[in-house]
Amino acid sequence: MEMPGTFRCRAAAIVAGLLVMALAAAASTPIMPLDQVKPGMKGKGRTVFTGTSIEEFDVEILGLLHNTNPKRDIIIARLSGHPALAGGGIISGMSGSPVYIDGKIIGAVAYGFAFSKEPIAGITPIGEMLAIPAPEAKPASPGGAPSLPLAARMGLEDLLAVPGSRLGPAAAGTAGGWAPLQVPLVLGGFAPGQVDRVRSLFEPLGFRAQLGGGQAVDKLLAADMTLAEGDAVALQLVTGDLDVSAVGTVTYVDGDKILAFGHPLYNLGGVGYGMAKAKVITVIPALDTPTKMAVTGAPVGSFVQDRTAGARGLLGRAPKMVPVNVNLTGDGAKLREFKLGIVVDKLLTPLLLNMCLSSLLGAEERALGDLTLDLQGDIFLDDGRSVHLEDMASANLGTAVTNLSGLVTAVTYYLTNNEWAEVGIHRIDLNIRTTEGQRTARLERVWLDKYEASPGEMITIRVYYRGYRGETRMEEVPFQMPRLPAGSELRLIIGDAASMVQVESGQYRAQGLTPRSLPQLIRLLGAIRKSNRIYFKVVTGKPGLFLRGEEMPNLPPGMKAMFLSPRSGTSSPTELTLSTLTEYQIPVPFVFSGSAVVPIQVRK
Repeated sequence: MEMPGTFRCRAAAIVAGLLVMALAAAASTPIMPLDQVKPGMKGKGRTVFTGTSIEEFDVEILGLLHNTNPKRDIIIARLSGHPALAGGGIISGMSGSPVYIDGKIIGAVAYGFAFSKEPIAGITPIGEMLAIPAPEAKPASPGGAPSLPLAARMGLEDLLAVPGSRLGPAAAGTAGGWAPLQVPLVLGGFAPGQVDRVRSLFEPLGFRAQLGGGQAVDKLLAADMTLAEGDAVALQLVTGDLDVSAVGTVTYVDGDKILAFGHPLYNLGGVGYGMAKAKVITVIPALDTPTKMAVTGAPVGSFVQDRTAGARGLLGRAPKMVPVNVNLTGDGAKLREFKLGIVVDKLLTPLLLNMCLSSLLGAEERALGDLTLDLQGDIFLDDGRSVHLEDMASANLGTAVTNLSGLVTAVTYYLTNNEWAEVGIHRIDLNIRTTEGQRTARLERVWLDKYEASPGEMITIRVYYRGYRGETRMEEVPFQMPRLPAGSELRLIIGDAASMVQVESGQYRAQGLTPRSLPQLIRLLGAIRKSNRIYFKVVTGKPGLFLRGEEMPNLPPGMKAMFLSPRSGTSSPTELTLSTLTEYQIPVPFVFSGSAVVPIQVRK
């Protein structure tokens, strides 16, 4: 016999289920198909102009544009009936504002003309938005990015210039000059100088960057996880102590399913953007396009599709973000901790990480003047592997911030865009120590206690270098003469990271290393040459090969011939005239620069 308590629990569950079904049914708005929309019809639109209150405006249908993109149409309409629409064109931030005729939804305000004297809008038909694929976002397959030689630094401009980059204008224009409405990109917690830099890069992509604010976010989803048609909504790319959110309008609600924007953000297909409430402070009039000034509110779910006809989301589902922990310490300063969540994407993750790190370092430390940054960090992967980051940057006029941000960006980019396997980033931890003033040193001279020695004999190497303020330092390094035939000549190369990269480019006749496997990539990323090192490399005139990103030095003639044979089945190797016998490095508390080449003879 069923216990009374069990019966009550089941009854409560049934009632709750029926309530959810009833709410879902009530939330579903009747649809007017496109073939029923005719010129001269009048209706109403909904959006937020101030605060969080949804207001109505008038809509008059002017006509239809068919096949503006393959199999896609636009409804042309004049908007009126609200003071904010009296100043000219369609307001940036109205993307997704639903339009109704006789209580039936026909679509979303999504397109317009810049410098328009009247608010003439292009409306994305609701049928196209409803056709956005089912909400489950499938992981992107590997191999989407071109194979590129490794670079030690990548900035925002480098990322946007990557061949085949998907971050171009998602829908640059349509028939007759129609273009997607610009989307307000709210940057909460960012330094004003960084906002100016981002603005110039993102405006060509259809975003209008503005300094804003948001919730301090390691919070859970909001208690009130509801959105209504016409509500302001934020599509979140970064959450936490910094916020990057694109603000638009909710078009259609069906239970826990949300449609918004009416045009693409990046048109990336299956995604994992955050979804949050938004509040409009005011509408800023402008000669080109008036804009909603907004702030991000509490999270309510996630957007799971970014398509040509708009964005599709789910209420109550928390997005999967890359956790980033940044700890800043300085001379006598208290530890400052920043926690961020960055959207998971092959290009957006490194791009947004660069923006955030540049802003944190630029705002919390000296953006101008002499500055030294010492980095220790780790990028942990979902499969348990990791890449350790270590470097020092010391310069003025913000160069130190650019260099350090560029290193973290480059490593993240190559991991997320490798061509062999999907790599998930579990967490990024960055510990950065800051010091005002430059800590640089330049090589002055190299001294050896002997320039000719027998095999196995020890040689003392002294490296003299001068610091930024003129102080002279010396490092003493022992070196054992390799066992080579009498009369052989060696070259001892001493230099900084950049000099060694240049030497190897000439030695291997290759502009950078192109990895051939994921394990090799992870190893090479962890071994990126560091600025606070003195590198030593010993080469000699022995035959070798450079094959698949690896040097094979001092090969016996028979083995060399085997690799060079057309039957070997491997990629074409590069024949080397100089082979590396040994190399090592010593850390120094400065950013080291300079290079020297010293010949050494094997005693006859």
